[in-house]
Amino acid sequence: MSDITFEKLSDNVGIEVLDVDVDRLLNDDEIPAWCLDALDTYGVLLFRELNADDDAQVAFGRRLGELVKFPQYANPEVMEISFDPANPSAKYFGANDHWHLDGSLDEIPAKASIMSARVIAAVGGETEFASTYAAYDALTETERQRFAELRVAHSMSGVQSRANPNPTPKQAADWARWPVREHPLVWNHENGRRSLVFGATAAHVVDMDLDEGKALLLDLEQRATAPDRVYRHTWTVGDMVMWDNRGLVHRACEFDRSEPRRMHRTTLAGEEAIG
Repeated sequence: MSDITFEKLSDNVGIEVLDVDVDRLLNDDEIPAWCLDALDTYGVLLFRELNADDDAQVAFGRRLGELVKFPQYANPEVMEISFDPANPSAKYFGANDHWHLDGSLDEIPAKASIMSARVIAAVGGETEFASTYAAYDALTETERQRFAELRVAHSMSGVQSRANPNPTPKQAADWARWPVREHPLVWNHENGRRSLVFGATAAHVVDMDLDEGKALLLDLEQRATAPDRVYRHTWTVGDMVMWDNRGLVHRACEFDRSEPRRMHRTTLAGEEAIG
């Protein structure tokens, strides 16, 4: 689609899509394929100050694929990310400050996410993104051979303990009810690309000394998320950002959680298991 223009957001990740409004997102027949192709190439798409409401965001998401349902919310296709005590998932969001892949506790992680800013923090609250495709590409050949057969256990306690290192018995029991999921360290995608599967949910490397495995995972995370490899998005109310969850990790930056920061996220269901 030659009449869509964009600008790169960083050397490694992300583009800002220009001259595309809500009407075009919902009615241009070429938009879905263009967006999915651009996600594969650039990882993050920014639609600055688009001001799409929930209905428009969901309708756009449906043009791209099947949407994940969040039955605990009034609109089950829109997750509200906030620390409002009335939010049924607020107790888990503190861990969003750590690098993670959405859906790593599922057999098939989310394909992509679409998130709009409704209320932003006065200071902080940015979202950072880093490519796990690039993380794999940067490995040495020796590392690629070594990592090819490694498997990693992902758990709710792994991610939540980063935000809550001294959990109450109630918290520990809640985390324990979530299944532990094993995934390969290297994700061989159906399109032939490879990425690394790491992040805050990664509790340990299977059949490896616990400390050695944690050191390996931390080293990979730190290398992949070095400042020059990260795109940090500073939100403006109305911004909509879409990202490729198969090839990125992301995290929220710190902010005053007593402020009413509120993001609305719609999630595209995954189509392939990690393998």
